[in-house]
Amino acid sequence: MSHRDAGSVQLRIGEAAELTEVSTRTLRWYEEIGLLTPAGHSAGGARRYSEDDLRRIVHIRELQLLVGIDLGGIGDILHGEDVLDDLGQEYRAGADLVRQREILLEARSVNERLRGVVAARQELLTTMMHGLDEQAARCAELLAGLDGGAV
Repeated sequence: MSHRDAGSVQLRIGEAAELTEVSTRTLRWYEEIGLLTPAGHSAGGARRYSEDDLRRIVHIRELQLLVGIDLGGIGDILHGEDVLDDLGQEYRAGADLVRQREILLEARSVNERLRGVVAARQELLTTMMHGLDEQAARCAELLAGLDGGAV
């Protein structure tokens, strides 16, 4: 899991849910299926969310709503992004040259897998848009024929 800033503002689950426009049940579900780990817990065990957690929640929702990726796919994407983040931190921390090379090769591999997921989604959306464009053109053609026959 990515190294997160656990020292940032800690919000209760209701506050985090309200700010990210999801339900508290959704946040619990994200945690249960491994998409989100709250930055901490109160002395009584209540979940506490950081600003990084809020960004992750928004990112999950974007992937889900805007890109149309299911939660399993989102888990794969988040894992890949976390690996890339961890590799970047290790690289910047001053790994030796051999390890730098290994890090870059691993990062390139993870990046290619993520690009494949996005490319597949783009291809699906492009195909769908092409079909809609054809349908719109056909409607315009039929309307032009109707308008041409009008008095």
